[in-house]
Amino acid sequence: MKQDDMKHDQMPDDKMMHDGKAKTLETGKFHGKVHATSGRATVYQEVDGKLVLRLTNFKTSNGPDVHVVLVATKDAMDDANFLKDNTDKVELGKLKGNEGDQNYEIPAGTDLTKFRTVSIYCERFNANFGAAPLEKF
Repeated sequence: MKQDDMKHDQMPDDKMMHDGKAKTLETGKFHGKVHATSGRATVYQEVDGKLVLRLTNFKTSNGPDVHVVLVATKDAMDDANFLKDNTDKVELGKLKGNEGDQNYEIPAGTDLTKFRTVSIYCERFNANFGAAPLEKF
């Protein structure tokens, strides 16, 4: 993943967020200590009911095999190998870039009351680059 290859994702129509067509459900700020990670994670429900996770003003370290994951924890600490101890997770896909706005579709039926944290997770090194605990908007 090279930052230079990153193209900023837009909502299907970025105006949706401002026209009230996409409903904001949850949001949280990223934190990271070992890997400086910043920005905001927000879950939107589109008009058709689809859930989308949008990362805005996002920035993290570059790394191999980095994924966006929802985890069933209140928060994910940097030094915890939280995915090794059978913590439930929902894979949203490989990180599209280490900087910029980007969207990830959340699978239908995902229980947002259970999956409370967005993690930027490096599978190769079992490392949490950063996390954003989600709260109701």
